[in-house]
Amino acid sequence: MSVLFEINSSIKSYQVEILVTPLEHTLNNSNHSFVLIDEYLQSLYPHIKQEKDIAIPANEESKTLMTVGSVIERLRSLGAGRDSHLIAIGGGVIQDVATFTASTYMRGIPWTYYPTTLLGMVDSCVGGKSSINVGQYKNIAGNFYPPKKIIIHVDFCNTLPNSEMIAGLCEAVKICFADTDKAFDQYLNLTHASESMHQDVLGKIIELTLRTKKKFIEEDEFDQGVRLLLNFGHTFGHAIEAASHFAITHGVAVGLGMLVAIEISEKINPESIDNTRAHALFNYVKKLLSGVDTLPKHLAALSSEAAFDKFKSDKKHRQHEYAIIIPNANGYLCRHFIPINEQSNQLVKNAFKFIKVAYEV
Repeated sequence: MSVLFEINSSIKSYQVEILVTPLEHTLNNSNHSFVLIDEYLQSLYPHIKQEKDIAIPANEESKTLMTVGSVIERLRSLGAGRDSHLIAIGGGVIQDVATFTASTYMRGIPWTYYPTTLLGMVDSCVGGKSSINVGQYKNIAGNFYPPKKIIIHVDFCNTLPNSEMIAGLCEAVKICFADTDKAFDQYLNLTHASESMHQDVLGKIIELTLRTKKKFIEEDEFDQGVRLLLNFGHTFGHAIEAASHFAITHGVAVGLGMLVAIEISEKINPESIDNTRAHALFNYVKKLLSGVDTLPKHLAALSSEAAFDKFKSDKKHRQHEYAIIIPNANGYLCRHFIPINEQSNQLVKNAFKFIKVAYEV
């Protein structure tokens, strides 16, 4: 199976190719190509090692301007010029560092991305965004710089732990739920049809999710309108992730963030017209996250007060209002603003406590 489609961008359009075939033993490389790779992948897939690899650890500590600087220095020492091409192989951290690096090295060089996590395949690989941490502030610096092409080898999922597969599915269902057409129902049909997630099913989930996200980013490329709905689960999820000192990974935290958002929406809209759609998502995500063996332990250690403190510093809030994405009374996402006061603070704190109760910790 091979699927090829294009993402239209005002910066530059780019292709997405999804391959449900054995991972190729070599990458499409040339004398002008340089590879930024997750160092852990070099041990998992020694046959993809290249002579001009730049290997970095794919952890939150690498998502910094200091790392970008060191990669730029390494590119220069290897002889990369304005006609060079950067190949990035890895998950979201590698993508963020590669996007930022490629966009700034000699005022910009082309790059190709091979996402190796399900989360990267279904979500972050398209959209052209980078997000870099600075000090205590997560994702505070970044830009838009799409790759020339994204090549998705579903085969990389074979070596992912179950928790990372679940993290990717949390992001996938988030995108499909944000759609006002049929994507959410199609997603549920695909996942219910196969509990074992065979590669052909994964390929269909990836294609459905990316084609759904394509609609958002082509309509609102620079996050000024409808694309903001894709932050669903993220404002609360980032707070949970940071408060757990990243013991709870990003995709899992986003899943928990969606549960928090649905809980808050029910408090804001107690007399919902039809909350069936939001309840279907809640039940799916809650069951999905129950497959993360370490989650009860991490939630037991999670401080609701610490999560609230992280929530308050989110960059999307206004001076006097919290900006959140929640389901409306009809079960469709909306951007909602609540005044910052003691009542809203308690509402958010209680929602963070709610997820601990939901998993009986």
